[in-house]
Amino acid sequence: MPTSTDSEHTTRLPPGLRLLIVEDHDFQRQLLAGLLRRLGAEEVFEATCGRSALELMATLEPPADIVISDLDMPGMDGMEFIRRVGESWHEPALIIVSALEPSLIRSVRTMATAYGLSLLGTIKKPATPRELLTALHNYKPDQRRYRPPPMAASYSVADLEAGLAGDQFEPFFQPKVELATGRLCGLEALARWRHPEHGVLSPHAFIDTMEARGLIDALTDIMIDKASAWCACWRNRDLDIQVSVNISIQSLADVGLAESLIERVRRQGLDPCHMILEITETAVMIDVGRVLENLARLRMKGFTLSIDDYGTGYSSMQQLTRIAAGELKIDRSFINYASLHKEGRVILKSNLEMARKLNLATVAEGVETPDDWALLYEYGCDQAQGYLIARPMAADAVEDWAQKWDPERWLIELSSR
Repeated sequence: MPTSTDSEHTTRLPPGLRLLIVEDHDFQRQLLAGLLRRLGAEEVFEATCGRSALELMATLEPPADIVISDLDMPGMDGMEFIRRVGESWHEPALIIVSALEPSLIRSVRTMATAYGLSLLGTIKKPATPRELLTALHNYKPDQRRYRPPPMAASYSVADLEAGLAGDQFEPFFQPKVELATGRLCGLEALARWRHPEHGVLSPHAFIDTMEARGLIDALTDIMIDKASAWCACWRNRDLDIQVSVNISIQSLADVGLAESLIERVRRQGLDPCHMILEITETAVMIDVGRVLENLARLRMKGFTLSIDDYGTGYSSMQQLTRIAAGELKIDRSFINYASLHKEGRVILKSNLEMARKLNLATVAEGVETPDDWALLYEYGCDQAQGYLIARPMAADAVEDWAQKWDPERWLIELSSR
């Protein structure tokens, strides 16, 4: 029997939410606002179109937690509004309320997820209190995501060259663990820039410029050197792991890449079999011959090849079979979508089944909640990484983290959440 507390939880909104309704139709907007207030919402803001919503969001402090938006609006429609929100420094969760046909709404759901937004649900107009409550209770305050505000000035080529010359770039490492046992099995090396004035910067601050201005190979060399050196160090201290490094599409077109990587890894006293090279599935769509030559040589020398961000590019069975890959990484957008939608679970399950048939190990990125973990475990995914396990950390913090990591205790605590 449900308790009074359970009943109250299911018929009232989580406390403290700041909600923004974006709807051009006055009656529909007022209806939604009234419903939300009757359900216990204390702070409800309203906007009549995407443009006015963006202007309002820029003034809200603290920002809105959840945006409830229509799609078909004059001026800036819901699709453009979602894109603009996805590109902003603050990423609220999203609920779509629309009268448009289901196939179009499914497409917009995928688009919203691709822009990095947490989609709590889609509701057919007119929204009912039950539908709103179901979507709103999907919101997880501890998973609220923010992007750093854009800096006033972007970094110039001279800034980046100075950073490279000053040895300011380094890998941070995010653990990968087995879903079945919780055992630490690997680490992904993620590029970071220790800027002398602005602190530690993530790749969004420098990768695009490096790729556009021919500096990406220098960064790749640094990442391979430092990641393989740390991997050799940890393995010498009985940490049985592999380390993954991302390889740029541009670098893969250089026929000398394979020999260079092999030499660099061996110079650190590490066998290539302990390194995983992550490449995007679109890599084999440019300069196909050179890319496949590099990948075949790297695989022949013992590196594991991993197909990164699977499903976000031009996926096809042909793309997978072109590469002698040993691992498939499922993009975080699939994980987030599957947690909330039946269609997403069908897609996730079919991708994992396909990978098993191709003898590919599977790694889920962006695992953030116990529900994500439980779903992946049920569907037979091999490994997971994400904030639920650990955030990326500096190299000198890895060994201490690994010593404190207790797989059995972790699985017990996870099952109780």
